[in-house]
Amino acid sequence: MPGVDPNKAVGTYVEPKDWNALISDPEVLLIDTRNDYEVAIGTFKGAVDPKTETFREFPEYIKANFDPAKHKKVAMFCTGGIRCEKASSYMLGEGFEAVYHLKGGVLKYFEEVPQEESLWDGDCFVFDNRVTVRHDLSEGEYDQCHACRHPVDAKDRESEHYSPGVSCPHCWDTLSEKTRRSAIDRQKQIELAKARNLPHPIGFNYKAEA
Repeated sequence: MPGVDPNKAVGTYVEPKDWNALISDPEVLLIDTRNDYEVAIGTFKGAVDPKTETFREFPEYIKANFDPAKHKKVAMFCTGGIRCEKASSYMLGEGFEAVYHLKGGVLKYFEEVPQEESLWDGDCFVFDNRVTVRHDLSEGEYDQCHACRHPVDAKDRESEHYSPGVSCPHCWDTLSEKTRRSAIDRQKQIELAKARNLPHPIGFNYKAEA
């Protein structure tokens, strides 16, 4: 967005060790800046879920739901901290006075805050083959639908609409026939590459092809 430049204006960084105290303040509005499928896996207790499918929707969500005159203190977080730099820059430009964000993101919080003191609920979605991690950074139990990239749990995998690499309960009724055929072909390539112990593509964004 024009005017949003984290190099010129950015919110106040909060160290992981100080994060619990900040978000426990009842006057602080805590916003999860990640997308809906990420929030569904886990988030901080009391955090607001914008229910955005893409980060581009975030500005409109803020304009429609929050007022700088009423919300004096805002705290935000994301997986690694980068998205919050952009989000905090935007909110400062919209007139929000006190804007804070978690330095290093959720993953840094997991590294530095003892699990017994954690205010995080659930797993954290990560953008690699682990799919999700727990607070101790061990790999979670989620897989990923390579058709839509949505995390899938054990219940999703039991669904009649789940076909590895092709569809899952989150996307089976939105895939075009062209995209479905592409997904099937891609899954065959993945399985063939695995059988030959060769690198293989992880997946694709069906929304870009539908």
